[in-house]
Amino acid sequence: MLSRRQVLRAGLASATLLSLSGCAASHLGRRNASLQLLSAVDDDKGQHFITAVSQTGEQAFMVPVSERCHGGCPQPFGDHVVIFARRPGRQMHVINTRSGALQQSIHAGDGYHYYGHGVYSPDARYLYVTMNNYTNAEGLIRVYDAMDGYRAVTDYPLDGIGPHELRLHPDGETLIIALGGIETHPDYDRMKLNIASMRPALLLMDRRNGQITQRFAPSHHQLSCRHLDVSPQGVVIAGYQYEGPDMDTPPLIARLDTNSMRFSELELPYEEVKGLKNYTASIAISPSSPFTVITAPRGHRAIIINHHSGELVQRVPVPDVAGALPYGEDGFLVSSGLGGLFLLSPESNQAQPHGDYAVHWDNHLTPGVFS
Repeated sequence: MLSRRQVLRAGLASATLLSLSGCAASHLGRRNASLQLLSAVDDDKGQHFITAVSQTGEQAFMVPVSERCHGGCPQPFGDHVVIFARRPGRQMHVINTRSGALQQSIHAGDGYHYYGHGVYSPDARYLYVTMNNYTNAEGLIRVYDAMDGYRAVTDYPLDGIGPHELRLHPDGETLIIALGGIETHPDYDRMKLNIASMRPALLLMDRRNGQITQRFAPSHHQLSCRHLDVSPQGVVIAGYQYEGPDMDTPPLIARLDTNSMRFSELELPYEEVKGLKNYTASIAISPSSPFTVITAPRGHRAIIINHHSGELVQRVPVPDVAGALPYGEDGFLVSSGLGGLFLLSPESNQAQPHGDYAVHWDNHLTPGVFS
């Protein structure tokens, strides 16, 4: 059996990442450019890196960073990928995917920290980033000008705390924001300071002026809305992390149809919800099929649902499953904190090994361009 320190190089060359989930879809139009994956990782010593895997399955680079990082976003039509520090980190890192070099690191500024996610405007001019003003416990979206050295332009208040993942709606104008509702402060590391008074929500915001146009609340105030993705048809799937008693089994997956503005929470079988251990992580929607994958690291499983009907399609065991991206016509690529990459299919309840690396993958995979 291959060890974690051996790299399987054949897998990634055999197929193409068909969609890059919201902020990354524009890369598919570039010719003569092979796709790669980027992710925040740790090594066995607990050191923090940003790594990339080429289309042939080789690790293209390992960039050391001072803080543990989380999610990322590739620049449309460009060769930047920005990887964000994990809450309550204070740096975001601009990686040049052609050279593999750390091009620039941007500090959040005094009194602010990042939440690990961002998204570009369709023309790649602006980068929208979820942040916390921890001096007054206010969540916000900061707008950076990517064409001007990632200069901070303005802040959009959210009337809430703990914004996490965000995506750009297919209309190109609306930001979809998962508001976790949890207060944090760098002086207390990752301690959650307001569990009793959380106000999580799923928000829609006009990216031009910061106006919140819709706000949807989970069915329980301790269902922290953290991760999401959106389909080309405007269907949003969001995942919760429950901050209440372990013995509870609340719904953990929400669905919003932005055409009808119908918001609902999926009613999965009790045993399936229990198996998720009250914690969902990465969410990836296939752009060419009705399938969505949701990873549950604590439950050591990923589930595939039909995001049109809300029905459960498949449950796939993957130890310490982490990040996810669409792969092929209707499948998905997921990572494991133990070092592996795996292919998932809605037709199978078994994960197919697709590479093994000497790293601990964080909870998100980010697509990039490398040539």
